[in-house]
Amino acid sequence: MLTKNQLFEILLDWNYWSREFPKTTPRKNYEDKIAKISQTDEVIVVKGVRRCGKSTLLINEMKRLMASGVPKEQLLFVNFEDVRLIGYLGVELLGLIKDTYMEFVNPQGKPYIFLDEVQNIEHWEKWVNTEYELKKSHIYVTGSNSSMLSSEIGTALSGRYISVDVYPLSFREFLLFKEIEVNSKMELITQKHLLNREFRAFVNEGGFPKSIEYANDKVKQKELIESYFNSILLKDIVARFKLKNFKTLEDLSAFLLSNTATYHTINKLKNTFAISYDMTRDYMEYLEKAYMILAINKFDYSLKKQQANARKYYSIDLGLSNLLRVPNVKTKGQDLESVVLLELLRRGYKVYYYKTKGDLECDFVVEKNREIVELIQVTVSLNDEKTRKRELASFAKVIDELNLKDVKMTILCEDSSEMLDSGVEVVNILEWLIWA
Repeated sequence: MLTKNQLFEILLDWNYWSREFPKTTPRKNYEDKIAKISQTDEVIVVKGVRRCGKSTLLINEMKRLMASGVPKEQLLFVNFEDVRLIGYLGVELLGLIKDTYMEFVNPQGKPYIFLDEVQNIEHWEKWVNTEYELKKSHIYVTGSNSSMLSSEIGTALSGRYISVDVYPLSFREFLLFKEIEVNSKMELITQKHLLNREFRAFVNEGGFPKSIEYANDKVKQKELIESYFNSILLKDIVARFKLKNFKTLEDLSAFLLSNTATYHTINKLKNTFAISYDMTRDYMEYLEKAYMILAINKFDYSLKKQQANARKYYSIDLGLSNLLRVPNVKTKGQDLESVVLLELLRRGYKVYYYKTKGDLECDFVVEKNREIVELIQVTVSLNDEKTRKRELASFAKVIDELNLKDVKMTILCEDSSEMLDSGVEVVNILEWLIWA
């Protein structure tokens, strides 16, 4: 085991007791949620795909606490991805970290402890539960694997935590990270060409915060995103679930990411990759648990029927998708649909797709507080009459089959916004992403 002196040297590198916090860009929606939850004294769990900005959110929360009067000495940050901790990642390390911190720093108030990528510590939840029950510390944890968070928290911390789901940058955040602000609808018009250019970049490069730093160096940017792809597979899936068939996992993940917004069944994928049903099911589950892919069900009032239908799968980030695609494939419609899904999830909606008995599709059935509040179609443009008829036709059929009343109907596209006589609202996608 590490000595306290060795451990304190590591803690000094990660904490800001005698130095300034780094410059960071705010992500107000998440930070407001975390600040609000912090007043409940529950354990705060911040979860999402690797490298989506969870650690920075913890730093921003530490800044907020200090600005509110909490001394720096009451803030303890530990990153369990530090290579110097490898070989010592047992639950006893958590106790040693706390003892070392209390002895060397000697905080005068109840400490705020931030445990980054805590899934690397086996039985971490038991230690956190003890701290919580004895009211010894305010606890924040982050994790990149929903399996770890769901199963381990669900047993030891049931009813004692509140979670915050974090996604790669939204388009609005993408602009802010580039110091581009749109403060009125007039600016949306006057900066039209800039915003269109940046939206193309957003769709091509994705929303991992660090990748923006390499916007002018495409080679380094590609290398960075490729490293994310590999680390998610190796650290959050292969190592955690002790997999041996890495090539199949890599091929399956590349297929799903590059073909975002596509229906799949276990049987179809099993045949495509010539592997067993069990392996296909497990690998799909692992990719979801690592937040690499997202899946939505076909809406049905029967939960059993929801589970029986094909699911629709989406990439967590279009930067990953474009890394793995073959050249010259047109995916604009699928990419816009992926952007919309992620934005709906960020806004806290539960989302489904729907297909009518006549095989008309509604891209998104949007639920809030157990009520269907909106039907959304996503398309590049309605200028083509055939496309317009297809997109509009599904609304009436879905409303009839699902017996809906007073539900909002929206088409998101690159055209100008307008209200149609049918009550369908056509909304420019940039306007929706920035202002809705």
